[in-house]
Order: sequence, then structure tokens, then C-alpha cells
Amino acid sequence: MENEELNTGYAMPRIGDQAPDFKAKTTKGDIQMADFAKDKWTVMFSHPADFTPVCTTELSGFAQRKDEFTALNTELLGLSIDSIHSHLAWVNNVREKTGVYFDFPIIADIDMKVAKLYGMLQPNESETAAVRAVFFIDPKKKIRLIMYYPLNVGRNMDEILRALEALQLSDEHSVSMPLDWKKGDKVIVPPPKTLDQMNDRINDDTCEKVDFYLAKKSL
Repeated sequence: MENEELNTGYAMPRIGDQAPDFKAKTTKGDIQMADFAKDKWTVMFSHPADFTPVCTTELSGFAQRKDEFTALNTELLGLSIDSIHSHLAWVNNVREKTGVYFDFPIIADIDMKVAKLYGMLQPNESETAAVRAVFFIDPKKKIRLIMYYPLNVGRNMDEILRALEALQLSDEHSVSMPLDWKKGDKVIVPPPKTLDQMNDRINDDTCEKVDFYLAKKSL
């Protein structure tokens, strides 16, 4: 992490780290990260600026599929380096123009405190706009997955939901997900760690085996 701080000027949280705590004003009131979304997952995402085209499509995507995140016991939390007044005006503008309502908190990070804390500011991209970061944070406030996109490339909502489902099912069933896994596909059973486990796997007819170290099953 020291090298990353030297290169970017800002700390870069990693997968497995506790989500850095902060207090912030949002479009749904004040929050503290440590107390946000108790017993739930959080998908926290940053966008470069209000009233910009790519960001409008992205937040509209989160809003239109909010029920899918709710069904996965997950709260949405947005952020950009804009004031609360700008956020409110943008939310209202999008609702008036398109009928889509951003009914989730958006952090007003005008002092860039949260963006710096989470490594969302990357100087080679921009000194004053957060890149398109997505942090998957579990109910214990541990960062489980991080996605970064540049300012000019929008995210893929199907992939965000796919990754969230994969993390939750992996936790629940102690399995891994293969390439291109999607809900309903077979999952990978953990490989054996002892000779006895290897022999048991070889003789196991309950899963689909390529070999003892690569086996799949349906959940």
C-alpha cells in the first residue's frame, strides 16, 4: 500500500480491508459508514460529476434495478465531488426529464474526504473528479470486491449484480465460481487438501469431475 500511496497521493483500500469509516451528508440525510446498512451488504459507487451524461445513465441504471439489490439484502450508496444542493437539483432534473428517481443516498463529498479515503481520486485521470469506482462491502464492513472504470467508460449493471450474487453464494455454500458464472450455473467445489480427501473426491459420484482438483456441482 505504501507504493500505491506514493504513486497516487491517496490511500488505496484493498480487498479484505475493513471499509474505512467516515461521516457524510447525503441526499437521504447524514450517515456514518460504520453504522450504515446494518446486517446488510453495501454497494458503494462513485461518479465523476452531477449533470453529466454517462453518470446520468449509470445512476439511472442503479435506480431502475434497485429492487434487485434490495432482494440481495444490499443497500446502494452513491458519491461524487459535488454539493448536496447540486445532488438534489440533479436528482430532481432526472426525475422530471426521464421519470427515474434516484431513491438511494448520494454522498456530497465536496471536500473530497471520502474520495481520498477510498482511493477514488486518481491524479493521472483527474485531480478533482472521482473515477467510476465500485466497492462491494459485506455486512461485517469488509471490502470484498473493487471495480475501477475510467471517466469515459460506463459500468455494466449485469456484471455488478452477477458479482454480488457470486460473493453471497460463495459465502453461503463455501464454493467458488468459474469463468462466466451466472446464477443457476454449476459452481466449483473446493479442491481436496489431503490424500484422504483426494481419494474421497475420486470416488465421489455426486459432482461433475474433470479431475479430482476440478469438480463442479449444482446448488
